[in-house]
Amino acid sequence: MGVLVDGEWQDRWYDTASSGGRFRREESRFRNWITADGSSGFKAEPGRYHLYVSYACPWAHRTLIFRVLKGLEAMIPVTAVEPLMLEEGWTIAEGADPVNGARRLYEVYRKADPQVSGRASTPVLWDIRRQTIVSNESADIIRMFNAAFDGVGARSGDYCPKPLQRDIDAMNERIYEPVNNGVYKAGFATTQEAYEEAVRALFDTLDGLEEHLRRHRWLVGGRLTEADWRLFTTLIRFDAVYHGHFKCNVRRLVDYPNLWAYTRDLYQQPGVAETVKLDQIKRHYYGSHRTINPTAIVPVGPEIDPSAPHDRERIQE
Repeated sequence: MGVLVDGEWQDRWYDTASSGGRFRREESRFRNWITADGSSGFKAEPGRYHLYVSYACPWAHRTLIFRVLKGLEAMIPVTAVEPLMLEEGWTIAEGADPVNGARRLYEVYRKADPQVSGRASTPVLWDIRRQTIVSNESADIIRMFNAAFDGVGARSGDYCPKPLQRDIDAMNERIYEPVNNGVYKAGFATTQEAYEEAVRALFDTLDGLEEHLRRHRWLVGGRLTEADWRLFTTLIRFDAVYHGHFKCNVRRLVDYPNLWAYTRDLYQQPGVAETVKLDQIKRHYYGSHRTINPTAIVPVGPEIDPSAPHDRERIQE
């Protein structure tokens, strides 16, 4: 764990002392955009971009899913960091980065901006031609993957259609703070008040989603959209990590019949299972967060089977 300060790496945990024990996620530093015509300065071209990910990270997981859904595997190669994130942050195995030859992810950030400050997080979308970071914001990257490469061979499929975009944005907003970020706000809280505040909001939202999914197969518009995938990467980690490690233990995901069946439905969509690496997910969380789990012991359980039948096809809307 660490942070860049004016280009210098410092081994530093999150500061919650100034926020009443509350975890606050920093804003993404790079927010450029790839367009089909290149008017943004970043044109959609096969082989021009490289994606850095952690298989453990739910934000990076979103980009891996969209890369598969849109058939971008050959166009946009991937470098995966090692599961553990310790004093040097995310590290990269020797020879695993054919683009920058980096051994630490912060070196990629520093190459884009020698004076950069902030966390060296995943995902990172790198422009090989301009030798810089396009974006380290997963919400932006999945929308680029969704549409920008359609004219150069991407697989058909629109997971953020314009008629539904307002509803998708509203659902994303409903889910982001209490669920996607909420598990971290619970897990990284350093006061009882901050922890309970986050956990209550998390389970209130999960309860509402459980009821919604009782009547609807998907979150928005009766079809599979970006909103479903943004929720999925948190849900697939829930029982394995967030329930125990982050103390989000009011209920397990498997205690929600509709949410758990919905998670299995998403997991079983073509190509998605290959992006889910629960062994790396558990090794990362339990092994990296030494302030939470000083022994770094990784639990054996729980035993979950996302490949079990889900019967969600019966829901028509």
